[in-house]
Amino acid sequence: MQRETQQYCRVRSPYLAVVSSAAPAIVQLRQPCRSTVNPTDLCFQSHAVLELQEATEAYLVGLFEDTNLCAIHAKRVTIMPKDIQLARPIRGKRV
Repeated sequence: MQRETQQYCRVRSPYLAVVSSAAPAIVQLRQPCRSTVNPTDLCFQSHAVLELQEATEAYLVGLFEDTNLCAIHAKRVTIMPKDIQLARPIRGKRV
């Protein structure tokens, strides 16, 4: 049980670092009248980080599936940046 927990923490730690580094900028965008946000002032519930990671992974998997379909349509087996650029608007996401 402890070994599983340690592996789980190692997998989640890099993603938490990404979320922690991006969060102050997001807070600044949502509340522009606030002065700069100290990253150490922000706390995250473990379930919230887990849900963010699950949503991110689901988005990326779907994007790569659509990207692969674009490459196949172009009669290629390797995806290219232009496939991603085409797949994003098709999915209805901002480019």
